[in-house]
Amino acid sequence: MIKRQLSSAWVTLGCALLVAAGGVLLWLPFHTQYALDDWARELRATGVPARAVVYDQVTKSRGNRSAPSSTMYFRYELSGRTYEQEVACFEVCRSSGDRVAIWVNPADPSDFVTDFDQLSGHRGRVQGGLGVAGFAILVLAVPMLLSRIPFQRWFPRRTRPRRPAASVGGSGRFTSRSKHKRSSRR
Repeated sequence: MIKRQLSSAWVTLGCALLVAAGGVLLWLPFHTQYALDDWARELRATGVPARAVVYDQVTKSRGNRSAPSSTMYFRYELSGRTYEQEVACFEVCRSSGDRVAIWVNPADPSDFVTDFDQLSGHRGRVQGGLGVAGFAILVLAVPMLLSRIPFQRWFPRRTRPRRPAASVGGSGRFTSRSKHKRSSRR
């Protein structure tokens, strides 16, 4: 009996840890996005302004089940050197030859933010994948954890009071009011 209770406690603890891990993994992409938004605001305030040219745009098909992904390739000059960097097309996708205002990180010239608030490179993809995994873990672990909680012990069901039995008067035999009378009573 004790071994069974101990095993049950380990299973409950495992379910609780899965819920906690799923919650952390689901929280990670939101935290990353907030940090990237803060970094974009900081770059716009402290970065070196420059002009970039979209020199290429590539659209890759990812099969018939998902939308294609597009990437813009920027070329810009800073301190006499020419840099090339890619920017994912999420909300805005500029055409080849368009000029875009950017703010470059002086410590890392490959790091910049565009005038439409898109950071260079592809950031946050891994965190997004981990967020999806965290959601899947939560979908599985929360019902498992809830099934381990002894709700019947904590919140017992209220039973309705039973109606008193019908009193039998006279001969001691119960007679019903049915349309089909017994032949013995005739």
